[in-house]
Order: sequence, then C-alpha cells, then structure tokens
Amino acid sequence: MSQPRCNSYYNATINTETDYPELEGDIRVDVVIVGGGFTGVATAVELCEKGYKVAIVEANKIGWGATGRNGGQVTGSLSGDTAMIKQLRNKLGTDAEQFVWNMRWRGHEIIKTRVKKYAIECDLKYGHLHTAYKTSHINELQQTYDEACKHGMDSELELLTKEQLPEYINTPLYHGGLLNKRNMHLHSVNLCIGEARAAESLGALIFENSAVIDIDDGVLATVTTAKGKITANSVVLAGNAYHKLARKKLRGMLFPASLGNCATAQLTSEQAHDLIPKDVAVYDTRFVLDYYRLTADNRLMFGGGTNYSGRDSKNVANELRPALERTFPQLRGINIEYEWTGMAGIVLNRIPQLGKVSNNVFYCQGYSGHGVATSHIMGEIMANAIIGEQLEFNLFAEMSHLRIPLNEWFGNQALALGMMYYKVMENFR
Repeated sequence: MSQPRCNSYYNATINTETDYPELEGDIRVDVVIVGGGFTGVATAVELCEKGYKVAIVEANKIGWGATGRNGGQVTGSLSGDTAMIKQLRNKLGTDAEQFVWNMRWRGHEIIKTRVKKYAIECDLKYGHLHTAYKTSHINELQQTYDEACKHGMDSELELLTKEQLPEYINTPLYHGGLLNKRNMHLHSVNLCIGEARAAESLGALIFENSAVIDIDDGVLATVTTAKGKITANSVVLAGNAYHKLARKKLRGMLFPASLGNCATAQLTSEQAHDLIPKDVAVYDTRFVLDYYRLTADNRLMFGGGTNYSGRDSKNVANELRPALERTFPQLRGINIEYEWTGMAGIVLNRIPQLGKVSNNVFYCQGYSGHGVATSHIMGEIMANAIIGEQLEFNLFAEMSHLRIPLNEWFGNQALALGMMYYKVMENFR
C-alpha cells in the first residue's frame, strides 16, 4: 500500500506534483532502478544521458523518502572520510587523500551542472557557515580552512571571528565560524522531481505507487510488482533505509536513524534578514548538531538531533523548539507550521556501501546523513559501473564494512550506545 507525502515544507511547496502511473503489464528495459529518491533518479539521468533505456519503480512518490525529508544542505562534509582514506591507501597509495578530497566537491558540480542544463527550479543558493559551538572547536575550523587552502580553495573560504559572525548570523551562541562559498542549499523535492523529469525527457519510464515484491536475478533480471513486471539486463537497488529487499545479503549493514526537521511560519523580509543577513545555510561543530537555513519564502527551516532507535520521533516541533529558540531567542513562541522526520541510512564506519547482490543486481546505500551531494556522486559511479567502467565502483565495493549479524533492533541499539559515547566525549572537546 503506497503512502502519501509527509507534512514537510518541501512537499507543501512542490512546483508541480508528479503523477506517474502504477506499473502494469510487462516491460523490457536495459536497467530497472528500484527507488525514486536522489540515488535512483541521479543514476537514471546518468544512464539516460548515455543512451540506456531505464525504468524507475517507486513504492510511493518520487522524492518520498529521505530525499524529501532532509535539511537541503549540499556541503563538502563527507561522512566516513578518514575511514575511507585508510582503506583506499591499500589501492591508491598516496593518491587516496586526493581521491577523497575531490569526492567532497564532486556532488556540487553534478547538481550545479544538472540544474543549469535542465533548467530545474529548486531555489539553489550558495553559501554555508560552519559554526564553532565552543572556543575549543575553532582549531578544528582552522584545520579545515588550512586543508582547503592547500587545495586552492582560499578564495572560497573565510575564517570568521566571533565579532564578525553578526554580519552573517544573529545569534550569541557561537564563538567563530568558517564561511564556505562553494557549499549550497536548495529545495530537495523540487530538485529530485526536476531530475526525474529530465530523465523522462531522455526516455526513462517512471512508475509510482509500485512497490517491488520480488526480484528474480536470472540471466535477465525480473522485477515484479503487484500488477506488472520489468525485465532488464541490470537492477539497481536504491531505496537506502526505506527498503527491505535482498535482506540475505544486506541485513546488518545499514541502520535507520530518524532525523527531525521543522519550518516556522513565514517571516517578514526584515525578520529573515535579521536572523541570517547573508542567507547562508548553517550547521555547528558538535557530533550531534543543529542545522538550519532560510527557505525561499522566508521561513526558518531547522533540524537537529538524531533518534537512533530506528523509530520516528513523535513530536518533532516540541523536540526542536528548545534548540531553535536557544539559537534565535527573538523567535521565542513562533508558530511551527511544518514538522517531519526522515530515515537516514547509517553505516557503522560511515563509508557509503556499493556492491552487488548477484551478478546483475547492484545496490547503493548508506550516506549517514550527508546524502544530497553523496547520492549524486554515487549515481554517477553506479551508472559508470553498469556501462562497464567499474574502477570507482570496485573501490567502494571492496571496502570492508562491519556487519551486525543480529536483527535491525540490535544494530540500532549499538548505534545509540555509540552516539551516547560521542555525546559524553563532547564535554572534552
């Protein structure tokens, strides 16, 4: 049974709602992609641009899952970078650091190019501020700045003192910040729908309300739904934390964590400018951080906290309001008009998981809260793998990952314990 879109700001401000048909009958394509979020749609665009016949099957609506529930920030903060470099050194040697550094910004270029190429209206804006929650965190920002400058980004970054912060953000909470002019923020659902329409214009077949109930991975793979089936040379599983397919292979590798977001009532232009004068997106330096930005219609979108139980939070607005009002006391008592949760796919070592379930069934998942940019990178890598260019795919597919052999509940408890440890360690940073 398909489910409606959640009560998010994104879904309330969709440019044009999708109305793709349910899959019925038998269809033959080159590649069938299971999941209509960023990973699936980005992979589809890449393949269609290369001339492949592609079908997307989505259990609900395009952008229904984590794609439509995030904070809309496109940043170079690559989850699992340290673990990734350590493992890649065995394959790439001293080039491992440069490979990972380039990956930090690769998703930005894909999104920026695609928005321009297909004239996608998604409120794309530039500018991001990484704020020091404690004075001791300023050294971490300095290290990030120094590394970026070594890679030629000095014209795009600026270290800000506490005294300079009011030019960008009107809160007494922080002790410094790192301004990044390359990072972006955007309307996630309108981007995803825009990319889906781009894929459709290139010949992709898209089906909504079409949950997959079986995959037969014979010489040709067959994906079956309640009313139809698609035969293809290859299948890509792109459901991340929202699907339960291929459990024999994938169980114990990925764990859902609930992220909460909300959006306030509309602010006046003066109020919005008073909060964030330069309209940058923001997140802080804590392990469990707050992240926020202004929307195109002058609301404050505010997210934070993570529920590692694997269950959605019951009252997101009540949970986020104290942090919102601590950050911006001038918004005390403001009405919160939208609240929503989304399941991020958390990997224990934070390295995205790419691989094969069988010879012709691929999977791609696990961005650990950094999915907007990373999903587009992985879409490019997955498309290249399917057409036979598998170097980057193999680098990820051969990564070592911890697997918790018991059920998902135990995995989530392990994550919760791990984050409790990091919260305690926060006191010593």
